[in-house]
Amino acid sequence: MSLSSYLPQAVGLLPKWQLIVSSMAVFNTIQNFVTLSLTKRIYSKQPQNVNPLQSRTFGIWTLTAAILRFYCAYNVNNKAIYELTMWSYVLAFSHFTSELLVFRTAGLGPGVLSPFVVSSESFGLPILVEFRPNLPEHTALSFTWMWNQYDFYLSGQ
Repeated sequence: MSLSSYLPQAVGLLPKWQLIVSSMAVFNTIQNFVTLSLTKRIYSKQPQNVNPLQSRTFGIWTLTAAILRFYCAYNVNNKAIYELTMWSYVLAFSHFTSELLVFRTAGLGPGVLSPFVVSSESFGLPILVEFRPNLPEHTALSFTWMWNQYDFYLSGQ
């Protein structure tokens, strides 16, 4: 049995992207329980507000999203899982946007840009790759990608 047999078998790149995002979220969950340093990079404008309780809560929230995205990777044609995964990106995008613009705890740097970009754009990649094949795959990310691919993956429902 090859390693590729463990990857999502559904057509397209979206299921594999969900698996990658889920894996990154598991790493983020672990780091939230081990150290505050990476979480303080996200909330760089008010790092004094990052404490062990807040970090562990953020870690559990991230683990919940990781589990949902993992299920989506392997069940991308399940409408309920697909839509809940889309909502998880909306929540993540809303959280990071509000921390950046409303509460001003996050600074515009690598700590917040990575989750902001992943949560906002993962939906558009297959469309961009299809119509602009020379475009690198990383130019689009999660919510937009899923929105654009909604009918492709859920047409039978």
